[in-house]
Amino acid sequence: MTFLRDLPLYRLQFYLTAAYPCGYLPNRFARSQVVTPSHLVDSTVYSELVRQGFRRSGLNVYRPRCDNCHACVPVRLPVADFTPNRSQRRCRTRNHDVGYILKPLVFDETHYRLYRRYQRARHAGGGMDQDDREQYRNFLLMSRVDSALVEYTLDGRVVMVSLVDRLLDGLSAVYAFYAPELGRRGLGVYNVLTLVELARRMGLSFVYLGYWIGNSPKMAYKRQYRPIEGLIDGRWQLLETVHGPTA
Repeated sequence: MTFLRDLPLYRLQFYLTAAYPCGYLPNRFARSQVVTPSHLVDSTVYSELVRQGFRRSGLNVYRPRCDNCHACVPVRLPVADFTPNRSQRRCRTRNHDVGYILKPLVFDETHYRLYRRYQRARHAGGGMDQDDREQYRNFLLMSRVDSALVEYTLDGRVVMVSLVDRLLDGLSAVYAFYAPELGRRGLGVYNVLTLVELARRMGLSFVYLGYWIGNSPKMAYKRQYRPIEGLIDGRWQLLETVHGPTA
């Protein structure tokens, strides 16, 4: 296994951003620790950074580093042990007619229009609903690591797109957007189930799902996938062991 101490860290720098309003918990301010220069973060370096709790947005690699809050917990699914619950199995059956294909990070007008529809329906007023094509490219199509788009289709039309990074030990789910009128299909859940299967086929051990925040409805859902591990006190451990059973 590669460790951070074995990588050229002397060439990387880590800096803290200024405080900004937290996007997940009300009346709180957040700070991020950002890795620079970004061009030195290749797939090998990024794989270890993710194991240390970092994520990326476009070319920016970061992790939460708030002054008095530790609510953001990096989480991952060990694919060999993961078993879908009854609701997730129903979701998989419900979407048996949805196909998918891996595609390179190339701009597609159909993807962009779906992205805009999704943002307007799910995140109206948040700023991303106004993203132009250049902002879309910078957010989803800029990467210096091994990345791909998972394009999902139903009856010949694109209904969901998922950005995923391949790490040395797993897949990292970066972002997904889908047709808002198909919300009852549970496409977000179906995407996670698909990534688990892809990781198994690739011989990878984990699917990294970003951050779990227990008091945020946007992020708390991740505990529905079991078993799930969290990076707590510097080591990966079962989230249920530390935070109690899932309701």
